[in-house]
Amino acid sequence: MPSCASPSSLRARDFLHPIVAGLISVIVNYGGTFILVLQAAKVAGLSPELTASWVWSVSIGVGITGIYLSWMSREPIITAWSTPAAAFLVTALATVPYAEAVGAYLISALGFVLLGLSGGFESVIRRVPAGVAAGLLAGILLQFGMGAFGGLSVDPTLAGLLIVAYVVFKRFTARYAVVGILLLGLGFLLLQGRVDLSGLTLKLAAPVWTTPVFSLNALLSVALPLFLITLTGQYMPGMLVLRNDGFRTSANPIVTITGLGSLLMAPLGSHAFNIAAITAAICTGKEAHELPSRRWIAGVAAGVFYILVGVFGVTLAAAFMAFPATFITTLAGLALLGTIGASLASALAEPRTREAALITFLAAAANIQLLGIGGAFWGLVIGLLAHAVLNGRWPRRAPAGSAHFPAKVP
Repeated sequence: MPSCASPSSLRARDFLHPIVAGLISVIVNYGGTFILVLQAAKVAGLSPELTASWVWSVSIGVGITGIYLSWMSREPIITAWSTPAAAFLVTALATVPYAEAVGAYLISALGFVLLGLSGGFESVIRRVPAGVAAGLLAGILLQFGMGAFGGLSVDPTLAGLLIVAYVVFKRFTARYAVVGILLLGLGFLLLQGRVDLSGLTLKLAAPVWTTPVFSLNALLSVALPLFLITLTGQYMPGMLVLRNDGFRTSANPIVTITGLGSLLMAPLGSHAFNIAAITAAICTGKEAHELPSRRWIAGVAAGVFYILVGVFGVTLAAAFMAFPATFITTLAGLALLGTIGASLASALAEPRTREAALITFLAAAANIQLLGIGGAFWGLVIGLLAHAVLNGRWPRRAPAGSAHFPAKVP
C-alpha cells in the first residue's frame, strides 16, 4: 500500500514527472473527448455564453474536486467530466429542454451524494477480485495502446517519430521517456506549423445561471440514464484503476465530493463529473513517479490545469482540441504502455484466477455495447460471472485496509 508523504519532505525533482503526467491527462481529456460536450451544446441550441458556462463549470468543478481529493488522501485522485454521459447527451438534449436537463443533472448529482453517504458503492468495489480488476483495466486500456500504433496508418511521420523516440528514451533515460515525447511532439508540430495558435485570444469565461425545471420526462430520459451511465462507465473503472495501482482510499468520499460538486455546478451547465478512468491511469502508475507516495502531486497538477482551462472557457479548450488526433492517441497510448503491461502481468500472475482474469480482459477489450451501457460494465459483469463459476463461489468482500482518508497527514 502506498505510504503518505508530507509536502515538507518533497524535493524539487519530485514535481516534474507528476506535473507532466497531470498535463498529459488534461491534454488527452480535452483533445480526445471534449468535443462531445461542444456537440451536445450545439444540439441543445445553447448560446455561446451558455456553452462557455458549461465549459467553465465542468472544468472548475473537476479541478477543485481533484485538488481537494488528491491533497486530502495523498493519492492521485483524478476527476473528470463523464465522457459516456456527454456522448449520451448529444442525442438526449435534442428532445429535452435545457432547463429540464439542468433539473435532471441536479437529481443525478443528488443520487451520487446519497450513494457516497450510504457506503454501498465501496462495499461493491471491495468484492472485485484483484485479477478481475487488473484484467478489466488492461482490457479498457488496450484500445488506447493499439491507438498509439494505429496512428502509423494515418500520420506515419508524427506517430513514427513519437514511437521511435519513446523506445530510445526508454533505453537511455527511461524516467524521462514520457516527458521527452511530449516535448518532442509539441516541438515537431510547432515547426511544421500544424498547431496554429496565432489567432488564439484568451477570453475570460463567465458562469451563467439556469434555473432548473423538474419534469417526469427529464427524470426518466435524462437523470436516470445519466446516473447509471456515469456509475458504470466512470466510477466503477475509475475506482478499479486506483485499486490496481495499490491505492486504497475509500470510494465513499470520492463519490460524495464529486456528487456535491456536480450538484453545485449543475445550474451553471455542468452535466456530471466523477473520478476519471482512462486519464487517471496516466497519473496512478510508475510513469507519474517511481514512488507511489509522490503521485498525488499529479492529481493536484491536473486540477490546476483544469482550473486554468475553465477560467478561459472555450478558448483554451479549443487550443487543446487543435492538436492533431494522431498526436493525442499516440501520446496517450505510449503514456499508458507501462500501466497496460503491469495490469496484464497482475491479471495473469495467479494461476487459480488466470482464466477469469483473461476472460475479463477480452470482454472489456471487446467494448460491448448493450442497453445503452458501455463495455467497462459488461466486461466486469462477465469477468465476475466467470470468476464465480470457475471458483465455485461469488467473490468475498476484501478487508478494508486503509479505506479512509488519514486522520492526520504525517
